Amino acid sequence: MKRRDFIKYSTLAPLAAALPRAGLTMPKQSMQPERMSADTVTLFLAGDVMTGRGIDQVLPHPGDPRIFEPYSRSAQDYLHLAERANGPIPRAVDFAYIWGDALTVLDEAAPDVRIINLETAVTRRGEPWPRKGIQYRMHPDNIPCLSAAAIDCCVLANNHVLDWGYAGLEETLSSLSGSGLTTVGAGPSRAAAQLPAAFVLPGVSRVLVFAWGLPSSGIPMAWAATARKPGVNLLPDLTDRTISDITDTVGSHRQPGDVVVVSLHWGGNWGYPIPAEHRRFARTLIDSGVVDLIHGHSSHHPLGIEVYRGRPVIYGCGDLIDDYEGISGHEEFRIDLALLYLVTLDRGSGELRRLEMIPMQRRKFRLNRTVAEDSDWLRAVLDRESRPLGARVERAENTALRLRWD
Repeated sequence: MKRRDFIKYSTLAPLAAALPRAGLTMPKQSMQPERMSADTVTLFLAGDVMTGRGIDQVLPHPGDPRIFEPYSRSAQDYLHLAERANGPIPRAVDFAYIWGDALTVLDEAAPDVRIINLETAVTRRGEPWPRKGIQYRMHPDNIPCLSAAAIDCCVLANNHVLDWGYAGLEETLSSLSGSGLTTVGAGPSRAAAQLPAAFVLPGVSRVLVFAWGLPSSGIPMAWAATARKPGVNLLPDLTDRTISDITDTVGSHRQPGDVVVVSLHWGGNWGYPIPAEHRRFARTLIDSGVVDLIHGHSSHHPLGIEVYRGRPVIYGCGDLIDDYEGISGHEEFRIDLALLYLVTLDRGSGELRRLEMIPMQRRKFRLNRTVAEDSDWLRAVLDRESRPLGARVERAENTALRLRWD
């Protein structure tokens, strides 16, 4: 059993009766100084965690390195590029290696739920999706690299989970579930892909995580799960009808006291402007009264943050773990830098109490605390992009960043 006992939503009706029958015990209340009070919930959020391809090759159980990209036929090429940029990287590293200094940060913050966008298939099976161009996969025996950071929830509504076809998706789902990891946003049918992940907190309240992907992030329409076909929980557009479908889905599961996260894989990889339709979509979801936090990802670098009616909208978390070291281009976005997001919400109202971001630098396929200069660069960029959205970013303790809002 992991640090936080959890159970899939479909077994939680009614919640109070289900807990004793399932033999669950409530997690002990954290005594870490970061905890604001028993009336709050703190979430760790991350953008894309790409543990496939080059990262997979340095873990204890590297998979078949063959890939079928226009300019590369081996995942080893990405490892060699990173070594050319920053020096030798050890092989068969321990599972905690890739998280580096982030583990200490997370242990000190003691978030109630840890949520990532897992942007890779986890499989030895399948064939590369035709004409996809880029394929990520991690060997299933390397799943402990996620458990090393006590990850609770893996969002799979993204443009790489089906890189190795339906057989690859089937093994991805079974491997993660068999390792005690909760997934959301993909499944053997549309109904399964739409189910939220539910995490039980002390006091018999819950965090519900829903996940959808959009074609604007590169998800092929053919990947959409249907009543008879596995796939991704894919939104066709951002129209009022789609918003109504989402709020109806969320509302049918939400109970009093729940905190609801909607995780969205949307938009392109590069550039800071927030599309007007994204802002309208996020605000309308919050206006519905059933959504407390928007967790956006797909952009390879962090985007601006908005707080609307007391609810945070993180339009793009940026990559957290990837194998992009040594790849030239897009230097103006500082793709070596990443953020750990720690979001504290009021349990009763769902309103934001605090949002801190811990800067990290990716080097030798490992997360390291940044120097002050790099933290200041991130602060300036995020402050510039968040001010038009009504928020500001300032320095906190050490190199941490903190959001301020009106």
